[in-house]
Amino acid sequence: MNDMVNVCQARSTRGAALVWSSLAFFGGFAGVSAFGPIVSQLKEGLALSPLLMGLLAASPALSGSLLRIPFGAVVDRVGGKKPVLLLLGLAAAGIAGITLMFHLYPQPSPAHYPLFLFFGVLCGSGIATFSVGVPSVSYWYPQKRQGSALAVYAGLGNLAPGLFALLLPFLVIRLGFSLAYVLWFAAIVLLMILLFAFMRDAPYFQYREMGIEIDPDALLHACGQELMPTGTARQSLRKAAGDYRTWVLTLLYFISFGGFIALTVWFPTYWAEHFGMGMVAAGGLTALYSLSTSLLRVVGGFAADRWGGERVTMAAFAVVALGALLVLLAGPLRSIAIAGAMSLALGMGFANAAVFKLVPKYTPAAVGGAAGIVGGLGAFGGFVIPLAMGLFVKISGPAGYPQGFSVFVLFGLLAMVLMAMLNRQAGRTGQ
Repeated sequence: MNDMVNVCQARSTRGAALVWSSLAFFGGFAGVSAFGPIVSQLKEGLALSPLLMGLLAASPALSGSLLRIPFGAVVDRVGGKKPVLLLLGLAAAGIAGITLMFHLYPQPSPAHYPLFLFFGVLCGSGIATFSVGVPSVSYWYPQKRQGSALAVYAGLGNLAPGLFALLLPFLVIRLGFSLAYVLWFAAIVLLMILLFAFMRDAPYFQYREMGIEIDPDALLHACGQELMPTGTARQSLRKAAGDYRTWVLTLLYFISFGGFIALTVWFPTYWAEHFGMGMVAAGGLTALYSLSTSLLRVVGGFAADRWGGERVTMAAFAVVALGALLVLLAGPLRSIAIAGAMSLALGMGFANAAVFKLVPKYTPAAVGGAAGIVGGLGAFGGFVIPLAMGLFVKISGPAGYPQGFSVFVLFGLLAMVLMAMLNRQAGRTGQ
């Protein structure tokens, strides 16, 4: 027991674990903004159709979503530090590739499209740090505080796309593409060095690495760790996949977080093409949406702890549907479109927090596996939704950009129905 207490007190604290996990996700999630601000700039040189533009803009979300599944599950086996460093290393390689492309080919041609697509996929690897951080943070905190802890973690990490959507256009205009991405690459490498030196896994993994016999009751008393990983990564995935609630939460997160990623990469093009804004102005409005969503996620986590994840999720998706309807009907009225975008930010921010409040609640024996499935397949919406919106543009022409938001009206209504069903089932079982 004394050994456990010493490890908890000397090697790391909950607050430090939350800070380092949040920084890791922040650095990794910056990859999602790699193409949003520059896709419109590559449009002419690469001769991109709307569909290819959507594919390029969404390429980081492809790897960022799918890699969440295995990397989230493996946390239950090896802890979070090693997976985080590997994912950030892949993201750094993607950033280096983009930097090299801009250095070698200042005026890219259509032949370079596959290379930009490949490096976009590598950049997106960092987004998968999210599903690593969810179980890592959950294993540090008691269940009654997991909603707020996970919301702080995800909310601070989610600031990255908004900040980069705001910063990148200025850096590119002032320094050029190559130097702007060199600075980005250096920042990721510095973050990896700091994480290697200071990040610590939850007490369970520290004890196992030190060869200390683990008694769950003693661990709970010494460190307050309530959740314990059980079995292998495959077993964690199997347990989570066998619970229908995992799949309901996955679809809800597909709409909320997948929609957040989709709009982060889509809004720069929407503002530029529909309202004729320049890169800096479009990036500023995108940053306003993205940063607001991220900060509201923190507030949503505290709200979910206070009023319950089910109630907050239901209300949040109602706001999502309303916000999408405003953008859909705004037409040339920029103020209405901005109001709709901010309503989307409010709804998605609260929904993102509330859904992940429910993950450890409904799958306590397989948090890593559930986080991987929900976070991975849910984030896949960030890849699928821009393609669907690109099809609307292809069918309707430039005037079809607002029509793409009808997707979120339908998704918001569907999410409310699913959440009502899940809430009713939770009431019956008393869970």
